[in-house]
Amino acid sequence: MERDRETYISAVKDRPQAPPRLPCPHGDEIRPHYPGSPPGQGPQASVRLRTMSTPLPAVKRLKTRREFLQAAKGKKAVRSGVVIQARSRDGSLLLGADEKAPGHIGVGFTATRKIGGAVIRNRAKRRLREIARLLLPLHGQPGIDYVFIARATTPARDWSRLVGDVESALASLATGRTSGDREHKAQEA
Repeated sequence: MERDRETYISAVKDRPQAPPRLPCPHGDEIRPHYPGSPPGQGPQASVRLRTMSTPLPAVKRLKTRREFLQAAKGKKAVRSGVVIQARSRDGSLLLGADEKAPGHIGVGFTATRKIGGAVIRNRAKRRLREIARLLLPLHGQPGIDYVFIARATTPARDWSRLVGDVESALASLATGRTSGDREHKAQEA
């Protein structure tokens, strides 16, 4: 009867166990390698790649239909990936290269149902918004409203070619030379 109360304890040693935590395949960079490791350096100062003598102009969105219609009365640059319309806010078509208007750069985006359903139109506008965010502070003129119109090729166009289209269109609008659009199309073919 005493035997029934006794438990069986094996005399064989247990196999080695795996560590309780599996390390990451690329190494554990967050935790120190040993417990007495010194803490990291902490945040570092930011490094500016280039000095800017003048601050970049602010870019604000066009929101009302009236602003879009005013821009449509201005000049436009047509490229295979995008159409950009531009007009000065004071009513003139565009400023000369030597004139500087006070204020911000206005920007609006549109895509018609001709290019596709809602998903395609939204993708085209997202791509144009990102390009405008990158290029308008550098190539846009303060005091001018720009409207980016998506074309059928905008959603699927190669990113670098789409950026090149927008950059050349903004450059031609800045110089006032929009008649060179045919030359640009002939170059692509």
